[in-house]
Parts: sequence; structure tokens; C-alpha cells
Amino acid sequence: MSRFFYRGGDDSDSSSEEEEDVYERSEEEDSDAESSDGSSESESGSDSDDDKESTGGDAFDFLVSDSDSDKSEDEEKVTVVKSAKDKRLEGLENTIRLIENAQKINDWAVISTEFDSLNRQIVKVLQSGPVPKLYVKAVADLEDFVNESVTKQKASNKKMNASNQKGFNAVKQRIKKNNKEYATQIDKYRAAKDEYMQSEEEEKPAPAAPAPRPTRVERIQNFANAASVASSDDDGFATVGRGGKALQYTPESILKHLRTIVESRGKKNTDRTEQIRTMEKLLEVATSPYQRIRIYLTLISTRFDLSSSSSATYMSAEQWKSADQEFGTLLSVLEQHRNFVVSEGADEWEDDEKQPSVAEGEIFYIPGSMVSYIERLDDELTRSLQQIDPHTAEYIERLSDEQQLYNNIVRTQLYIEGLNSGEKNDSRQDSVNRVVIRRLEHVYFKPSQVVSILEDATWKALPKELDSAVTSRAQAGDVSVLIQTLCTYLFQNSDGIIRARSMLCQIYFLALHDQYYRSRDLMLMSHLSENIANFDVSTQILFNRTLVQIGLCAFRAGLIYEAQNTLGDICGSGRQKELLAQGIILQRYSTVTPEQERLERQRQLPFHQHINLELLECIYLTSSMFLEVPLMAQTSSAPEVRRRMISKTFRRMLDYNERQVFTGPPENTRDGVIMSAKFLAAGDWKKAAEMLASIKIWDLMPQPEKIKEMLSQQTQEEGLRTYLFTYAPFYDSLSISSLSEMFELPTKKITAIISRMISHEELGAALDQVNDAIIFRKGVELSRLQSQIVTLADKSMGLLESNEKTLEQRTQGMANAFQREQGPGARGRGPRGANQGRGGARIPGGQQGRRPGGQQFGGGALGGAIKA
Repeated sequence: MSRFFYRGGDDSDSSSEEEEDVYERSEEEDSDAESSDGSSESESGSDSDDDKESTGGDAFDFLVSDSDSDKSEDEEKVTVVKSAKDKRLEGLENTIRLIENAQKINDWAVISTEFDSLNRQIVKVLQSGPVPKLYVKAVADLEDFVNESVTKQKASNKKMNASNQKGFNAVKQRIKKNNKEYATQIDKYRAAKDEYMQSEEEEKPAPAAPAPRPTRVERIQNFANAASVASSDDDGFATVGRGGKALQYTPESILKHLRTIVESRGKKNTDRTEQIRTMEKLLEVATSPYQRIRIYLTLISTRFDLSSSSSATYMSAEQWKSADQEFGTLLSVLEQHRNFVVSEGADEWEDDEKQPSVAEGEIFYIPGSMVSYIERLDDELTRSLQQIDPHTAEYIERLSDEQQLYNNIVRTQLYIEGLNSGEKNDSRQDSVNRVVIRRLEHVYFKPSQVVSILEDATWKALPKELDSAVTSRAQAGDVSVLIQTLCTYLFQNSDGIIRARSMLCQIYFLALHDQYYRSRDLMLMSHLSENIANFDVSTQILFNRTLVQIGLCAFRAGLIYEAQNTLGDICGSGRQKELLAQGIILQRYSTVTPEQERLERQRQLPFHQHINLELLECIYLTSSMFLEVPLMAQTSSAPEVRRRMISKTFRRMLDYNERQVFTGPPENTRDGVIMSAKFLAAGDWKKAAEMLASIKIWDLMPQPEKIKEMLSQQTQEEGLRTYLFTYAPFYDSLSISSLSEMFELPTKKITAIISRMISHEELGAALDQVNDAIIFRKGVELSRLQSQIVTLADKSMGLLESNEKTLEQRTQGMANAFQREQGPGARGRGPRGANQGRGGARIPGGQQGRRPGGQQFGGGALGGAIKA
């Protein structure tokens, strides 16, 4: 009879599960008996005979009574009592393990489910103690994994399936909100992961009673578990390389792994996030400074490759902060081990089997560029600020990273200065210049108070033993001395674009701090207005910004003519946004290609560097008003005076306002200035001053009360000039005291204004100091025919100038073609060689007439301002 169907006296209703258990136990006993050694086989005869007598024969060896098996299991089993806290922690570990396994296969549905379960478990765990560090590590790593997945999804443009995408969106929405409650612990963990996890105090278990000898079944199970643990990594998953072999990270294999990573750069389907994880593991096993330097150089480059290979326009904040922190760590390693130097022209170490041995006093050069890394970090931060909405809290939070970046810029400068102190090297000097100009471009546009705070925080963060030969710690308090020192260093040691940019930065800083005459003189002496067209676009933008800042400085100083003359080139063009790189004006019929538009957007400045365009327009229109309104009064009362125009923009706005059928109250800054100009032209200077003072944008300027007082004074003076120009033909004489009462100005001030007008031949009059009066001279009044002739002559001159400009533009291409045919020695002998330059007297040979006395340089807008 088959023993499988033999029930051995058991009840007829026993289950099939019990039969299968019995069968399995019998099979195990048979297998154990067969696997016994030779000595046991020799003794099996006597033992088997005794067993047969006691059990009843070989056929029934598989039978074990229930009572006997229960007793044996009770005797061999040891009951382990666990507390509720341990059970909760064990459940927490199991859930975290499930999340980690799901991450390795990108199963977001499981991650979402287990993440909810994890948050429910942590509530119970927190009731009996602090936050477990295992939980902090899990949620921090999960957040990093979510950010990496977002970057990879943008780069690959591949969509997940519906359930996976739903779980991914759920985790992405909840993880950030969840981690805000544990922000402090997460920051500590990310700052030093190994130290944070090792600092956890482990409770020593109580000594347990010696466990009984395990049964054969338990021994087999323990052996299987040990084999599975030994053959796997990361809870059943192992990193597999080429050929299906598991990778092992040892100090001896670091250079080989780095070689593999470097060779895979630029190839398609390269998982750079996995490479970053690999290098982070290599850092844990690195033992020598050379290994750490090589790992950090490759790791930072790989983080930069993440943004360049993906469709994202800028580097993510998490990756940028990691790269910035790793760059700071790399600098500290290089500062501690001066015998290792990162140099751009160094030869690469080819032997991956062994590390280079460096003798004492010897310097080993490692290929790399510290300056390129800090420039890339700076560019990536600027690029992210360009893309983030400036009116959100995210922009402010991202802008706070500038402090850490500035610390690394200064630290890089100190490191390269230390390398350059021993011997002069052109490449190293160029590196110092590049770092110094980066540092200067972070401080030139900021007020002194902000720069002082930035410098103090930087020197506190740097090690005390570090100091600079260019800018020492003692100069951190005086910002003007710091800017002067940086600019002087670049004047002496650089040329080309870096030198020009340093000049512009210094001029901008001086103009920002109300030093008009010094900034104007430096701009004129630099001669940048003559050859600024030969520089790159970013330097031209900086030139425009500097020119605008000089004009604003002149306005704050009360120099109206200088301010209007300086701002005329920028504000009169109507392209302030483009010229200052603060926006793009897309015209309706523009021929801008998408590539040109992309380059324009890349040149845009971050919002915190912008100059307020509304304030700039208000200052320009106000300055034009103070010059145009008296000029219009003068030309209207004296037809023989040639009609000229100072600001076409202001005249156009004024004409448009006058053509309106109904003019309401001013609604914006522009309307306020135009309304004030109409009051001033009508002779009501008080209403004009009140209207100007009511414009709210003056509050954005430093010392707004001083600005409003200056505007009121200018309104009084220009109102007096306008009154004299308008009503001079109707007076024979006019009392100065009555003018003083009318315009509320001192008698000496009125006398000075009238004397200046007489000396400039603007007013035909004489001062009678005895009678304290003005005596007007009646000029020869022109007849109607003569007035029309003067008007016709003015129009004819205007048409002649416009025709000459049109002809010059049309024949310019013909002249260039003629020069190419004649060769390089035939310049200036084209069909219109005399008209190759704009403006000035045209003479044979194509050269403009030179002014006598060595006054050839006009200086553009600033030259006109200083000549006035």
C-alpha cells in the first residue's frame, strides 16, 4: 500500500495539509539519512534493528504522531519577547526596505502606497520617542530620488504608464510638504551623512540565555538565508557591471571606475544619476588625497552634464547646491595638501593600477580647471535666476545662494594667488584675473551697506589662516577701497575685455554712490565710447548700464542738462529694455530668427540687477521738460531763432497730449510729467511743482525729500526763464523785485539767471542795477514774408540732411564693393570716400575735419555735457 494514502489510524476528517507536512518531514529525514557519512552507515545496521522494533518497521518510519511533534517543537523553540517600541521600529524598517526596493525598479505605485504607510507608522513611533534617524534618512533620500526622476523625465521626454504616473505625482506633491516638518534633521543628515548616522546611540542588548541547539530544518534554513545575504547587496539587489559581474568598490578600483565614467561622457543612453551615485560610494572608500581630488573633479563635471544633456535650461537647485558644496570640499582638500595642484595644462595619470607617489617637496599636477568650475557655477546660478519668476518667494530663496557662491569665488581667488606667489605664470595670472572680475561683477551694482555685509560674512566663513595679497581682510570693512583695489589690480594685470569691464564696473559704482564728476571724468578718459562697438555684446550692455547710471547720478545732483544729454542716447531710442538687457521687444514685422531670440534671452540680466525703467523714463522726461519748455517759448516769440529740438520723444508725447479732445487727470508717471509741462508753459509754476511732487515714483530714489526740493527749485528757475522768453516783447522794463515776489526766488538768484541769459544771447536786455530793473531792447521785427523765408530755409536744411543720410546709406554697399576691388590700399578712394564717416566736415580722402587746439574727442553724450 502506498504510504501517501496510509492514514495510520488518524481521523478520517484530517486535512490534506497535514498529510503534506508529514510527507515533507519524512522526505527531510530520508535525505538526512542518505547524506550521513560513512561511519554512520556502518552503524546503521544495529540502529535500524532497534528502530524497527520500537516503531514497527521500515514502512512506517515516516509516521510521527501529533503529540510527539508538538512536544519536540516546544522543547526546541525559544520564545523571544519584544517591546512595542521594537515592534514599531521593526515595522518601520520593513516599510523603508520596501520603498528602497521599489525605487530600484521605479515602481511609483508601490512607493506611494508604502510612503503613506510609513507616515502612519511614524505617528505611533513619535509617541514613545524622538524621530528615528532611519526615517530621516529615508524621507531625505526619497526627496532626492523624486528630484532626480523629475530631471530624468524632462531629459528623456518619456511618459510613464497611468498607475505609475499617478503614484509619482502623489509622492511629488506630498514629499515636500512632509519634509518641512523635519527640515532641521534633514539638513543635518545632508550636511554629513556618515557622521549623522554613526552618531546614533545604539542600545546594547541584554545578555540572553544560551540558545538550544537548532534542529536540522532550522540549520538548513539558516544556511539558505546566509547564502542569500552573502550573494546580494542592498537588500537583494547588487550593482552589476559589464558581463553581469557585481561591482565592488575598493580603494584599488577607484581609478578604474573613474576611467569608465570619463570614457562614457558624451555617449547616448548614459545614466548620469547612476554615475553620481557610484562616485558618492567611491568617496566613502577613498583613502588618499589624490583619489578624493580625482573623484570630486569628475563628480562636479558629471553634475554639470546633467543640465547640458537635458532639455532644462538651467541646473536644478539641488544639483547646484551639491556641486557648490563639493567644490568647497575640493578647495579644502587642495588647501590642506599643497603638493597636489589642479592645473589646466597638466598631463593625465594613465596607470589605473596604482596611484602616483609624490615625494616631500614635490608638486604633482592634476588636469582640471578650478576657474572654469567657479565660472560654471556662477553662470548656472544666473541662468536659474533668469528663468524663475522674480515676484515669488522661490526667487528670494534662490538668490540667498549667492552668499555661498561668493564665498567660493573669494576662496578660489586665494587658492590661485597662493599658486601664483612662487613664480609668475601667464596662465595663472589669467586665472586670477578671471576670478577677480567675477568677484567684482558680484559687488559693483550693490550699495555699500550690502557689499559690507557680504564681505564680512565671507571672511567669517573662510579659514582664519587664509588671506589675500590683493584684497586683505583689513579691506573688508571699507567697500570703496575694496572696489578701487580690485579695479586697480585688473588695470595693471589684464587687457582687452576684462580691463574694459573693470573700468565700467568702477565707473558704475562711483555713479551709484553720487560721485558724478569723478565717474564722468573716468568715462571720458577711458575713451570707451569710441571703440565700444568692437567689444562683445555683454560688454556693450554694461556700457549702456554705466551710461544710464551716470545720467541718474547727474539728475540726483541737480545737473539737469547733463542728465538729459547723457540719457538721450538710451531713452530717446525707445529700446531701453533691449539696450539694458532687461527684456525683449518683439516687433510685429521683426526679422529676428529663433536662434537670435534665444541668444537675446540668454543675455538678459537677473531681476535684482535691473534699473527701474519707469523711474528712468520719468527722469528723462522731467529733464527734457526743463529744457524744452523754455526753448519752445523762446522760438515762438522770436521767429528769427532757428527752430531746434532737444528731445523728439518729449515733443511727440506733448503733441499727442495736445491733440486729445478730452484730457483727464494724469493716470501714470508719463501723464504727470506732461501735465506739469503744460502748467509750466502756461506760466503757473506752482501747479507744475505740485504735479511733479505728486508723482510717487520719486519715493524709490534715495533721499526723496531732497529730490522733490531740487525739482521745486528747478521749476521756479525754468518758470522764470519761460516767463521772460514769452513776455519779453511786451515789456520795455521789468522790476526784479516783482519777479522775486512772483517766483519766490531771491533777488540775487534772479539777477544771476538773467545775467546768464544775456551773456548767452538768449535775451536782448540789460540790467539797470541802480533802479533794480531789466531794460529790454526791441529788436528789428521781421515781416511776415521774412518769417516765412526763415521757416522755408529751416525746412530746406532738414530735407538736405535727410537726403544726404539716405544717399550715404544706399551707396555704402557700393563703396565697400569698390574698396574690395581696388585692394586693401585703396581705402577712402571710393565713389563716396569722403562720406564714410557720419557727421563732421567732409573733406577729400574720407577724413573728417579736426578741431583746432587738440579737441578732437567729442566724447559722445558725455562730451556734449562737459562742453556745455
